[in-house]
Amino acid sequence: MPPKAVVLLSGGLDSVTCLAVAKKEKFDVHALCFDYGQRHKIEINCARRSAAKIGVEKFHLIQFDLRQWGASALTSDQLAVPEFQEYHGKVPITYVPARNLIFLSFGTALAEGIGARDIFIGVNSMDYSGYPDCRPPFIEAFRQCARLGTKAVDEHWEFNIRTPLQHLRKREIIELGLSLGVDYSLTHSCYNPDPDGRPCGHCDSCGLRSAAFAELGMTDPALTRK
Repeated sequence: MPPKAVVLLSGGLDSVTCLAVAKKEKFDVHALCFDYGQRHKIEINCARRSAAKIGVEKFHLIQFDLRQWGASALTSDQLAVPEFQEYHGKVPITYVPARNLIFLSFGTALAEGIGARDIFIGVNSMDYSGYPDCRPPFIEAFRQCARLGTKAVDEHWEFNIRTPLQHLRKREIIELGLSLGVDYSLTHSCYNPDPDGRPCGHCDSCGLRSAAFAELGMTDPALTRK
């Protein structure tokens, strides 16, 4: 039997590429998606469709509500999503407090429950908005925390927190995904889409994504998604 792995899946470009990497590495993949009160649910539909396209049948959706305290433009309608700007050392208002800490905690619980030791997350610290929970020191600290807070510490093993995209430029991530057959028209990265799911074209995520496709001489296929 192939080893099991949990892949945190948002439906965005990075997480879907990460899912394809895990599938390519012959894991028995469990995709874990979150409905956490984000500004839109389009990405959840994209996560389902992408998982099906890649051939991942085990899809788990966790629901909880971070809108209760807002604190991010992605979980509050009172905060505007800013337009794209280069990262200059300030954490943007689109950062959701402790989001990856929460996601990885759920991922660890699922992994421990199903007997998986590998957890994939599509974090990146190259072309990114400056989120602190996407950086290598956080990932390493969480790996240690996951060991100490589960039966792994008594059974003398540890989780592998897999970050295959950590040091890739966005263009390189797209190239990797295309080599693995990822259909990027099924992915969604925009922070502030219109009611029909069309990307705004102005937020940080849209800016980074469109620039990367332009470097490859391509138009973002999500712009023509139906």
